[in-house]
Amino acid sequence: MNETRRAALDAALEHLPLVAILRGVRPQEIDDIFDALVNVGFKMIEIPLNSPSAFESIERIAKRCPEDVVIGAGTVLDPGACHQLAALDAPIVITPNTDEAVISEAVAQGLAPMIGCMTPSEALAAVAAGATTLKLFPAARLGIGYFKDLKAVLPPELPIFAVGGIDKSNMSEWMNAGIDGFGFGGSVYRPGWSAAQVEQHGRELIAEWRRVREALIQAEYFEREADA
Repeated sequence: MNETRRAALDAALEHLPLVAILRGVRPQEIDDIFDALVNVGFKMIEIPLNSPSAFESIERIAKRCPEDVVIGAGTVLDPGACHQLAALDAPIVITPNTDEAVISEAVAQGLAPMIGCMTPSEALAAVAAGATTLKLFPAARLGIGYFKDLKAVLPPELPIFAVGGIDKSNMSEWMNAGIDGFGFGGSVYRPGWSAAQVEQHGRELIAEWRRVREALIQAEYFEREADA
């Protein structure tokens, strides 16, 4: 990953840690969908590899990806995919599972492995192998209580994203529980949705994240003032 993409990724993780997941997107529609997401402010965009001609879609947007946006692939199950992503300047490697071979290859290629996990054993194995971000999946089915228990045994500085069943109706609960970011699938894109629909859903998700984040910042400020 070059310095420009690294800076963009670091900025996204700090200021807008939201990944738009375009499962099922087709190459002939990717440009309009991508533009819609960039227009509303998404900085991290994932194309799962079980989408039709996924690498063709990734290649199309990689050629014109803004410097402050980072793209990559999801559902990465084969270490060999990391070579293709590195060649395309698409540094995000997102998995649904913890596969140490995929993580190791992503690290070797200078990519950013965001690794799916469910159990403490999977999460700690991913950390040991070099994961830069963990993806709690399927988050909504596991629940916030499960997330809190898992977080208690993980390095506090390691970002954890909730993915699976997350939309604007439950973001605030997760953010109040301490989640670091989200991956949005069906709440931001579904096959057949127009670019205008994607833009509207994306705008609403970002607005909700910003609303809750601002409320948390204010609550923290007033708590400090009360303790002073």
